[in-house]
Amino acid sequence: MFYVYVLRSTIKNWHYTGQTKNIKERLKQHNAGKNRSTKAYKPLELVYFEAFKTREEVVNRERYLKSGVGREFLKNTINIQNACVVQL
Repeated sequence: MFYVYVLRSTIKNWHYTGQTKNIKERLKQHNAGKNRSTKAYKPLELVYFEAFKTREEVVNRERYLKSGVGREFLKNTINIQNACVVQL
């Protein structure tokens, strides 16, 4: 399975959208500071994810969520700043 996920910073009003095959490991990498784009915003928590069977599907969904319409979806539908933390 492939996953698109949204992380929220616990210290700043900021979120990150990405994709991976292993959400638990990827979250650990983000919180360990191994990703330049999220290093300054850690600690991060998982607030949303979707699963897909193919890499193509997950890349397309990630691209959508990073678009203007996708950011609106995250803002309005998921309400990223008040979303519950996903426990894996």
